Amino acid sequence: MIIATWNVNSLKARMPRVEQWLADVQPDILCMQETKMKDSAFPALAFQGLGYETVHHGFNQWNGVAILSKVGIEQPVNGFAGGITPDPDARLISATCGGIRVHSVYVPNGREVGHDHFHYKLSWLDRLVEHLDATCRPSDRVVVAGDWNIAPSDQDVWNPRLFETSTHVTPEERSALDAVKDWGLVDTFRARHPEEQLFSYYDYQAGRFHKREGMRIDFLLASEPLAEENFFDLVDRNGRKGTKPSDHAPVLAGFRTSV
Repeated sequence: MIIATWNVNSLKARMPRVEQWLADVQPDILCMQETKMKDSAFPALAFQGLGYETVHHGFNQWNGVAILSKVGIEQPVNGFAGGITPDPDARLISATCGGIRVHSVYVPNGREVGHDHFHYKLSWLDRLVEHLDATCRPSDRVVVAGDWNIAPSDQDVWNPRLFETSTHVTPEERSALDAVKDWGLVDTFRARHPEEQLFSYYDYQAGRFHKREGMRIDFLLASEPLAEENFFDLVDRNGRKGTKPSDHAPVLAGFRTSV
């Protein structure tokens, strides 16, 4: 089973690219972020024509998350589970797909250190752990995939010194991410490639993509039972090339599991 995550940075603007990528790569499950559209505008029929069931959570032209699946979609939940302080934004959707509890996440950016949005980001990650506690167990097959807006270590940034006073790399953000992983999740890419420096996000400015000056902020976290079945992880740079790309590349992981 191939599970992918991709921040498409506006599905309306990127739809032809997404359709072509799905036709070429054919992941079993795709977690999508920054669709930037309402539920009523989501092109479910187009994805159905490509063989995917879909669920989408979006309010307006900001944020928006989705799950596309060739292996079924059951028990979808928009946002955090009941009893957890609701999120005003559409940043989380979860569903069971082929026996795996799948979460598509778009973690808040944080804007700048100390900003209200920075504290919202940390709170959001705390509530994600509460959501996992409320809806599944570490012994289940679970994947949490998306745009985390955090580089887990300095190895995940092309030049750490340039980011010393910025968000995405602070001890507070990394500690909050570690708390999510401590719930019982494995960064499968880093576990498989402990020394490799590959990035998923490249700013549009200054030719960053072609210079390989990026950050690894998009990744999949898998529960231990699922991580044990992991057999490949990659960043699809081809998905970042060409005309009008997203500033994020698709990230994929393969698992030796059957529906």
